[in-house]
Amino acid sequence: MTAQHAQTGTIPTSSTLQSTEPWTLHEDRALPAEPTTRRLAREIYTETKRLPILSMHGHVDARILDEDTPFGDPAELFVIPDHYLVRMIVSQGGSVDQMGAAPVDSARPAAPSPDHREIWRRFCASWKLFRGTPSRYWMEHELVEVFGITQRPSAETADAIYDQLDAALASPEFRPRALFERFDIETLATTDPAWSGLEHHASLAAQGWGERVVPTFRPDPLLELDGTSWPADIARLAQSSGIDVTGYASYLDALRQRRQAFLAAGARATDHGPFLADTTPLSDAEANRIFDLALSGAQVNPAEAQAFSGHMLFQMAAMSVEDGLVMQLHPGVVRNHDKAVLDRFGPNKGYDIPVQVEYTRALRPLLEAFGHHPGFRLIVFTIDETVYSRELAPLAGVYPAMKLGAPWWFLDTPEGMRRFRETATETAGFYNTTGFVDDTRAFASIPARHDLSRRIDAGYLARLVAEHRLDLDEAVETAIDLAYTLPRAAYARR
Repeated sequence: MTAQHAQTGTIPTSSTLQSTEPWTLHEDRALPAEPTTRRLAREIYTETKRLPILSMHGHVDARILDEDTPFGDPAELFVIPDHYLVRMIVSQGGSVDQMGAAPVDSARPAAPSPDHREIWRRFCASWKLFRGTPSRYWMEHELVEVFGITQRPSAETADAIYDQLDAALASPEFRPRALFERFDIETLATTDPAWSGLEHHASLAAQGWGERVVPTFRPDPLLELDGTSWPADIARLAQSSGIDVTGYASYLDALRQRRQAFLAAGARATDHGPFLADTTPLSDAEANRIFDLALSGAQVNPAEAQAFSGHMLFQMAAMSVEDGLVMQLHPGVVRNHDKAVLDRFGPNKGYDIPVQVEYTRALRPLLEAFGHHPGFRLIVFTIDETVYSRELAPLAGVYPAMKLGAPWWFLDTPEGMRRFRETATETAGFYNTTGFVDDTRAFASIPARHDLSRRIDAGYLARLVAEHRLDLDEAVETAIDLAYTLPRAAYARR
């Protein structure tokens, strides 16, 4: 407490202590604090910070880049689509509708939609909640480095920042494609349902963007027989594939057709987020029986639904052997934890919660069948970091088809990424991993997320150099490989 505050008996707040100097970011942010290691990390990071971005797993809508219309206002760009920001504010007593979520049922009475400037004010007034989180780092980078904001967010500065951002977003320099070029994104992969017509990808390809914005095949709802939307989703699959799904065999044919359509649109990978990692195949007779039961409208019990899901992961691996699409697997999430929020506002509102997952026995059927196949590539992600050293690094460290995906979701944090390197590298090495993926819906945060990953890797490698476990030239080469070479190779078309 300052002498002035001690005399008056007042407690200083963030607004009274905030510097009058323009808000800037330290060039060494997220690098190690120890001077020798920091110097080495700075040298390593300098070699990677200007590399192009390969954003090979994310949730940016291709429509945004196809139509290339202005993003809208600051709340629409930064806050409403970013469930990391929303969930933190909700955790402190806010609600998802206050942060711009719209009810999914238009016939249901809803509270008046909040003004977007009010959403922005609520976010800025909550700025201190993000201290110590990666969201703070990402937002700082976006606001300062991308948009030139010189005032730290607060209740007092909210309107001024909003006006500055609003003016920038109306200019051509901040439209989606202009930012795509400015961010130096070499390739961006979207995530699309299996029945997607991929119209925006086709339009982008016709404009010369076919290798820059590519789709990813996501069939999850079609593999979950007990999902409430499964009958409707099967109808969508039939319509999009042109194959009447009358049984298990035609179901597989329809999935193969859609995979081929995605390949023709430039897809590099499939994406699977089951609850469990089980990949045990069923007999054809049992798979037919369970599928026909579901198709008839009868109730499939949870054990049958889970068995079919595991069987279909095995089938998806077999199809990847056939067509060359990289198989991405990330189990272990209880999705939409609050059913009332799901029913009212739909999915992806910040209520996906990780659970513990077993991989060693679960992946054994798939890896025994395809783990040494030269045409198969499997990238496994997790949100359960306890399995890195115990299961995933040992598996990736022996099966040539399997690579270990980057820490993400709740683990793409400074400490989470450091723990990943410390627990996985000694067993799997660097070259059985695939580089960073940002997995974001927040387009403007892509460079911030990749920048943080490159800084953390530079710090980890610098420590190895400082401990005389690597030479500096080896550390620089490894940093470049992690940032660019490995993801490029992992998702290369075959």
